[in-house]
Amino acid sequence: MNGLLHVSSSPHARSKVTTDKIMFAVLLALAPAVCVGIWNFGLRALLLIVISMAVCPLTEYLYEKGMKKPVTIADGSALVTGLLLAMNMPVQAPLWMPVIGGVFAILVVKQLFGGFGQNIMNPALAGRCFLMISFAGKMTDFTYDAVSGATPLAAMKAGESVNVLNLFLGKTAGTIGETSALALLLGGIFLVCIHVIDLNIPLIYIGTELLFALIFGGHGFDINFLGAHLFGGGLMLGAWFMATDYVTRPITKKGQYIYAVILGLLTGVFRIFGNSAEGVSYAIIFTNLLVPLIERVTVPVGFGRGGKKKA
Repeated sequence: MNGLLHVSSSPHARSKVTTDKIMFAVLLALAPAVCVGIWNFGLRALLLIVISMAVCPLTEYLYEKGMKKPVTIADGSALVTGLLLAMNMPVQAPLWMPVIGGVFAILVVKQLFGGFGQNIMNPALAGRCFLMISFAGKMTDFTYDAVSGATPLAAMKAGESVNVLNLFLGKTAGTIGETSALALLLGGIFLVCIHVIDLNIPLIYIGTELLFALIFGGHGFDINFLGAHLFGGGLMLGAWFMATDYVTRPITKKGQYIYAVILGLLTGVFRIFGNSAEGVSYAIIFTNLLVPLIERVTVPVGFGRGGKKKA
């Protein structure tokens, strides 16, 4: 009887990579952009980040304790949500705004849909879009070097020129975490190197958006214009850190390709033809909602079910 085999439910092959390790890696990858944001915008940026990263885990803890569910804040996902939400906010945002955005992101978008792994859209971006709709004026009050002004994409849309090198390095107006394309690129490459994400979604997303801007932007092959689309706004932050979210992206390779192309097309449409100069957040949120349909048409046919029956 000692030789009996014990068979457990699938999966039988288990990875040593855990959710908390992945979330820690994402936090580490975001560190360069966070440091640039604090350097550019001062201690108020740090305060907004701290508030947001405190509110999100606290909201998750209180909800799960109140509903008598297992407390999951140790997995770090709420911390990542809080950090991404703060990075998508302008430094002049009132201190109560990350509180409202964090509660909405965790309570409404994450927990009411079943908790981690069940949300149908990225919680941080949903929180940002909620704040944009509710407090548009405060969410578009951008300041850099103590001077209020438009973001580079908005300036270019108004016919002004922008300095692409400043966009790459982060010397420009914008939200706390989106200004430095270099810092975000370093974080994204780090995640690729440790196999947390792959290059499929970011490269196809960015490439599709640039191709759309090239064809429909009205500037032809203008390096300055294309550089502003590449390094300006939230494209780098969205492509490397939010479009690649495990929960809200397709699981199939073919589905990921379709998903990334749709992201690029929608971002281009919103940026070039929309009233706002930016469109990354809304593009990702909308495409997140399409993921079940994308997966439905890209899931491979099960073995033994693909052939036609003979008459």
